[in-house]
Amino acid sequence: MTDNIKIGVLSIQGDIEENVQACKEALNETGITGEVIEVKTHEEILDVDGLIIPGGESTVISTMMSLNQSNWETLKQKISEGLPVLGTCAGMIILAKRVLDKTIGETQQKLIKILDVTIERNAFGRQHESFETDLSIPIIGDRPFKAVFIRGPIVKETGNNVQILSKYNDKIVAVQQNNIIGTSFHPELAEDNRFYTHFIRTVLKNKKL
Repeated sequence: MTDNIKIGVLSIQGDIEENVQACKEALNETGITGEVIEVKTHEEILDVDGLIIPGGESTVISTMMSLNQSNWETLKQKISEGLPVLGTCAGMIILAKRVLDKTIGETQQKLIKILDVTIERNAFGRQHESFETDLSIPIIGDRPFKAVFIRGPIVKETGNNVQILSKYNDKIVAVQQNNIIGTSFHPELAEDNRFYTHFIRTVLKNKKL
């Protein structure tokens, strides 16, 4: 099997360019041959070895995705079949089975419902309460990871098959379920590409199966 991989960034709304750039830098740092492209349609999704769903506005992403039902069906099918996916902030919300909001309770937004977690949106407050903090994330190494939280969600509950990767003040902020990785924070803003390196290696491992 070739080491050449193709990673797509779902380009509907959010930190699209930042994720493309961070993933490209991680490819260069690891020496793995590959390309990072922007994808929107189910045909483009079918053509990638891994997918990043970036942070942004989860309700906007849901609404735009819902304009073409085949996008949802393709995403769920491909992820179920093992397509590695990284969902950051809003991306993790889109992947979750259940999403709560402090104000309105359970949301009615469209979800892929494949990551076996319950999410609470905006758990750390609004935009002006954004912050950075050092996290311990053993799966990417011993050195602390400077995580950027912008209206970040938290994981309130996890299914049996979900591995907790990191916590902040006893709140779950990063998880992995087999080929699915979710973060409350924005790794593309960290100036530290180790999370993308972990994802790339997940993609490469899956491609060699």
